[in-house]
Amino acid sequence: MQRQKELDLTGKVVIITGASRGVGRQAAQTFARRGANLVLAARTVEPDRTLPGTLNETLTQIENTGASAIAVQTDLASEADLQHLVDAAVERFGGVDVLINNAAATTGDIWSKRFLELTREDWLYQFDVNLHAPFTLIQLVTPIMESRGGGRIINLSTGSGEVFRQPEELPKLENIGEFSLAVPGYYSSKRALDRLGNVLAPELARKGIAVIGMHPGLVATELVAIRVEEAGLDNSVAVPMDVPARMLAYFASCAEPMEYTGRLFWAERELKELGIDLDDQPTTTT
Repeated sequence: MQRQKELDLTGKVVIITGASRGVGRQAAQTFARRGANLVLAARTVEPDRTLPGTLNETLTQIENTGASAIAVQTDLASEADLQHLVDAAVERFGGVDVLINNAAATTGDIWSKRFLELTREDWLYQFDVNLHAPFTLIQLVTPIMESRGGGRIINLSTGSGEVFRQPEELPKLENIGEFSLAVPGYYSSKRALDRLGNVLAPELARKGIAVIGMHPGLVATELVAIRVEEAGLDNSVAVPMDVPARMLAYFASCAEPMEYTGRLFWAERELKELGIDLDDQPTTTT
């Protein structure tokens, strides 16, 4: 890979799901600094004593930078909410240029349940949020992006994906200490999302739309910090949230996105190999 020039994101309309905390919130701040118009989606609007971060807090942070943004409370498992999210983006900003499918079902007791303890409802909810929501959002934004000359869709993946492809895939760890890595619904649905992007890429490329998968790595998000503390683990290997956020901005603005479409990338590795600094000001061109 060769580092590409980055196009100006000023005025581009960017939908970010899961924007109340973590990588979604950090990405919103990164895009705001580049002048994008932001459509922020998440379920948590008011403070929740069990979860850090809210959609309104992210919106306030973005507006304080002088950027334009709207917050749309969205249950990713609700088809009606997904339609409302896209409608709100079109009504407020006139269209959609970038869709970042960041949200995932990562809370609740699903993470502590073993396979035989999972209910069918648990399993289907993971797929509703992690796979079916991106599927629906991609369908909704595709004609909008095509009418605007193209666009970018970036799906946030996980380390279970093909970014670590080996001649024979390595065995999956069950746990690290008391921290469970056996979360069947999460990993299965995210792997399906990787493949969805791969198979959609040729069709969407004819419409000028790139579909890029990105594994953010083990990121020092608020939720990871809580889980690490609960399990008594060392989180020194976790990367800062601005690592995946910076790479999302790169993939959303790179001059030749079709070089990357249908492929899966690892944020930390690509940041290093392309020589992108976290505090880089983008090399822009119009």
